[in-house]
Order: sequence, then structure tokens, then C-alpha cells
Amino acid sequence: MAINKDSNGYTFIFAIALVVVVGAGLAAISIGLKPFQDKNVEIKKKMDILAAINAKEINGSDTLDISRKNAEKLYEKHILVDECVVIGSDGKERDLEAFDVDIKKQYRDKNLSWCDRDYPLYVAEVDGAKKYIIPVVGSGLWGPIWGYIAVDDDKETIYGATFDHKTETPGLGAEIKQEFYYTQYVGEKISGGIKSVKDGTGKEVGNGKVDGITGGTITSKGVEEMVNRTLEVYVKYFKG
Repeated sequence: MAINKDSNGYTFIFAIALVVVVGAGLAAISIGLKPFQDKNVEIKKKMDILAAINAKEINGSDTLDISRKNAEKLYEKHILVDECVVIGSDGKERDLEAFDVDIKKQYRDKNLSWCDRDYPLYVAEVDGAKKYIIPVVGSGLWGPIWGYIAVDDDKETIYGATFDHKTETPGLGAEIKQEFYYTQYVGEKISGGIKSVKDGTGKEVGNGKVDGITGGTITSKGVEEMVNRTLEVYVKYFKG
């Protein structure tokens, strides 16, 4: 029996078969690429953690910034994996691996109360002194914002910071990832809160203030909220 290729039935069956074949091919490619995607996510996370302590690689007489090529090497050098912990909102340690905790995923889960979230703490060594790296996550004007705060070995003074975003406005809220903004946190104290201001007094180190971004008030306040909300938990742990 000849097949009528001009019939609606043939067209319908052909379309279904094509969708199945293409879908199966895309699924196979996705599965095959997942290990590489997961590895890229892991390396990017390590780069962000290291950025908070401004890690560098000394290669002969050259100083190299963090990159995908040297991130794992620098992570092994600076991060004391055995001393990294996860704490709860009560300031008590939990039996979890710090690197395995996805704070962004937990933040997106509206059914997960803040007091049920996990709070990773990374311990680093820089020039023989310990630094404590705290991940933070919150909301900007258009989407999620996040970052890492490094605390000095006194468990009180901020040693370094880095922030990033997904969809903030270029030239405005997106400026939170620029050095002129995040370096303002260096020297501030993690207890007592850090306020975003507009009057220029944020340039004074140690007064609990940072200058917000001109035209990016909502994002600046978003950083203020996520930093202060998260640091409360770690202050409780450090005072333990």
C-alpha cells in the first residue's frame, strides 16, 4: 500500500517522529555535556570564593589574577577544606560539606524558612593568617545578587569582599561588581550592621557605612539587606 505523503496524517506522523528524534538527540547531548557544565560551575564558585581574599598566583616574577586555569590550584593553596563548616541560623555547626551547599537555590526556595537554611563558612589562609569567607545572597532591582565577604582572623574586621549580579542595570546597579564599590567594605566591622548611605560619609573606614551607587539605590539597599541579614548568623557563630 502506497503512503500518501500529501495527506494530513502523514504530515502529523512525520512531525511527531522528527520531534522525538531531535528531542532524544538534544537530551543525549545535554547528558553528555553535564559533567563539563558541573565542572565549570564548580570552578566559577572557587574563583568567586578566592576573589574575596584577592588571591593571586606567583609565576616566576609575574603575579597572575584568578582564572579558570589556576582557580583549582589557588583553592588548594589557600582554602583549608578540613576547617570549612556549615552552620545553622542558631549559630550551631551542621554535619554538611560547605562547598556542597547551594545558597542561591535555598534563597529561591520560598518554602524554606530563613532559619532552616544552611550557612557555609570557608576558612582560608593568607600570609600565615586565617580568613573566614562568608557567602551572601539577596535581591537587587531586577534579579538576584550575591557575593562573598572575607573576615580577618579577629573574626570581626572585613578583609575583602566581592559582589556580583545577574540582571542589574549597566552603569547603575551593575556597579556593585566594580572595585570602587566592594573595596568600601574593607575595614568595616561585621557586628552592628553596615549601612548604605548617599552623603559621602561611606568613604570613612570603620564607621559602619558605605556609599551607595548613584542611581542604583534599590540595588545598594539590596546589598545592605543581604549582607546584614547574613552576617547576623555568622556573628552569632563567632561569638559562640
